[in-house]
Amino acid sequence: MAEKSKKDIQSTLSPVEYSQLLLEVKERVRTAQYAALKAVNTELVGLYWDIGKMIVERQKDSGWGKSVVERLSADLQEEFPGIRGFSVQNLWYMRQYYLEFSGDEKLQPLVGEIAWAHTLVIKGQLPSSEAISNLLEGIYD
Repeated sequence: MAEKSKKDIQSTLSPVEYSQLLLEVKERVRTAQYAALKAVNTELVGLYWDIGKMIVERQKDSGWGKSVVERLSADLQEEFPGIRGFSVQNLWYMRQYYLEFSGDEKLQPLVGEIAWAHTLVIKGQLPSSEAISNLLEGIYD
C-alpha cells in the first residue's frame, strides 16, 4: 500500500510542488520549535524569578540564611533529579536576579525575554542595571 501511495504522490505533485511543500513544512516545524523554546524559556525565567523572590522574602521575614538555601537546593535536586538548575549557586543567582531587577519596572520585562544563561552573562559583564537596561532596550527597540 505504501508503494501505491508513493506513486499517487508522484503522479499528482510535480517535483517543484513537492519541494515547495517540503520547504513550507520544514519552516513551520522550525517556527513551532522556536516558539516552544521561547515559551519554555519565559516560563523558566518566571520560575527563577519566583524562587528568588521566595528566598528574599523568607530571609527578610524569618531571618533565614545560607543553610536554608543549601538545604533547599539539596531537597529540590532530590525531588527533581532530572532537572538541572537547582544548585546552591544557581539558587543564589535567582535571589540576586530578583533583587537586581525587582525594583526596575522598565527593565524586568526586558530581562524576562532573554535566556537565563544570557542573563547571568550580561549581569556579570555590565556594571549596573542602567547599563543592562540600555543594552536590552537597544535589542528590543
